[in-house]
Amino acid sequence: MQQSESVENYLETILVLGNSLPVVRAVDIAEELGYKKSSVSVAMKNLREHHHITVTKEGYIYLTDSGREIAEMIYERHNMLSSWLKRLGVDKKVAEEDACKIEHVISKESFEAIKKVIQ
Repeated sequence: MQQSESVENYLETILVLGNSLPVVRAVDIAEELGYKKSSVSVAMKNLREHHHITVTKEGYIYLTDSGREIAEMIYERHNMLSSWLKRLGVDKKVAEEDACKIEHVISKESFEAIKKVIQ
């Protein structure tokens, strides 16, 4: 199922924050992405309704299996593509920005082909 770039970005952010924080809250996501907390709250409701996250009564956000699968796929693409672009001589900041754009539009087939060449 094709996900929107926004959904993928939120899930990836939850994954990354979860690796560095004891718990992830909407305020953490808002700070990380530079969004208003109200916008993040609407997005979290959408992610909950699509069963990509669960939210405890304390407001702690956890990825479900489906949310984790999407987040890890996007995170892998981001890391591999940004690393590859940097090795090609692209400036670090530009490589990170471009990888963030490419990770959402590249087909699974094309990514797997690039992955084979890179590794």
